Amino acid sequence: MHLSFRQIDIFRVVAQLESYTRAAEKLHLTQPAVSMQVKQLEEDTGLALFERHGKRMRLTNSGKELLHYANQVLHSYSDMLSAIEDLRDLSSGHLVISVATTATYFITKLLADFTTQHEGITLTLDVTNRQQLLLQLENFEPDLVIMGEPPKGHNLSSERLMENPLVVIASPRHPLAGRQQIKLQEITNERFAVRERGSGTRNAIERHFMSHGVECNSTLEMRSNETIKHSAEAGLGLGIVSLHTIQLELEAGRLVVLNVESFPIRRHWHIVTRKGKRLTQVARLFRDFVKREAPRTPLLNFPT
Repeated sequence: MHLSFRQIDIFRVVAQLESYTRAAEKLHLTQPAVSMQVKQLEEDTGLALFERHGKRMRLTNSGKELLHYANQVLHSYSDMLSAIEDLRDLSSGHLVISVATTATYFITKLLADFTTQHEGITLTLDVTNRQQLLLQLENFEPDLVIMGEPPKGHNLSSERLMENPLVVIASPRHPLAGRQQIKLQEITNERFAVRERGSGTRNAIERHFMSHGVECNSTLEMRSNETIKHSAEAGLGLGIVSLHTIQLELEAGRLVVLNVESFPIRRHWHIVTRKGKRLTQVARLFRDFVKREAPRTPLLNFPT
């Protein structure tokens, strides 16, 4: 029996996404090509790997067992490629980085500076939500991840990178704009635009309010920080976002940071890796660069 790395990789992506169509999009293949490769793998192994549940696919018990070994094989293969890169000089190499959506506001500048200093290095950058970052880490996909504090018990290594303060924002025309020492209770009856449930920012906000014995009475869920900023600017409600995301709006006078007691919420960015993943020289070089340069990132209008 001969199984190719391509078959194993396609099987793994289908198992992750539970869909031939979405796997084909990610792999830049046609849906029939992905379906054919999985069917061929099932024939070669003599195992039923997937079963249908409505429109979604689920791994069988045999499929789950095979996925366990598939991840090990592909991880070892990735390590081999990393070792090959290490045998070259650092004038070339490839870096795979995934970042939380909010982190793009500062990480893109750092990436630009890094690639300017190391012109031969190529880069793959994925910007996604917390859930996808954890899934990618579980599957050993990125070299490094920039995100908020990762959860415990996921076999991850993390290092605190820099401060990520969450602040309350509003339109300059809002009645609370310009007020000093606003009581937390005063803003709880305001309408808030916040990220969707499950996001790191949303979790931090809910924990913060709960620790002070208050809760928001009216919230509008938004899928992006840009939408939250636009909503606050238009007067639709208040927002709570990372200070890193609003520097341009503060400079232009389109948004203001409200001086609310117990704010900003003090969070931190972390640089995260999967335990057991071998970092290439390029990844180690970038990790050291980010740890050195990220804390120097300036923050305007930081509330005192």
